[in-house]
Amino acid sequence: MRKINYLVVHCSATREGCALTPEALEAEHRRRGFRTTGYHYYIRRDGTTVLTRPLALVGAHVKGYNKHSIGICYEGGLDARGCPKDTRTPEQRTALRLLVAHLLKQFRTARVCGHRDLSPDLNGNGTVEPAEWLKACPCFEVSTEL
Repeated sequence: MRKINYLVVHCSATREGCALTPEALEAEHRRRGFRTTGYHYYIRRDGTTVLTRPLALVGAHVKGYNKHSIGICYEGGLDARGCPKDTRTPEQRTALRLLVAHLLKQFRTARVCGHRDLSPDLNGNGTVEPAEWLKACPCFEVSTEL
């Protein structure tokens, strides 16, 4: 198994009220040039958690960090107008907490963070601030919830 330093949480950038099946997610990633879904796990709105990429395979979800990370994506992340919003359902919140707890048993030293938290620290102050985010993904503050 590869060394895992990060458990990275993402959103699928799917609008409220719209579904994105695991198959549609994979098709979207293939259109972008990936061999398959870039995330390792996908959490549907009903809380169903799908393994979308074997953990032994390097992901394709956060440039510069894929080799030593596991990508976890939840369905949603945008309001009805397409603006970033924490759209997680109670079922998704529970499933995400359980999945992260399970993964931390295996990868005890891994840092749990959001995609946006791995944006470059442009001003060099040691903190990636909202003005430095490349994306709002996952549209909630991972460090305070997980």
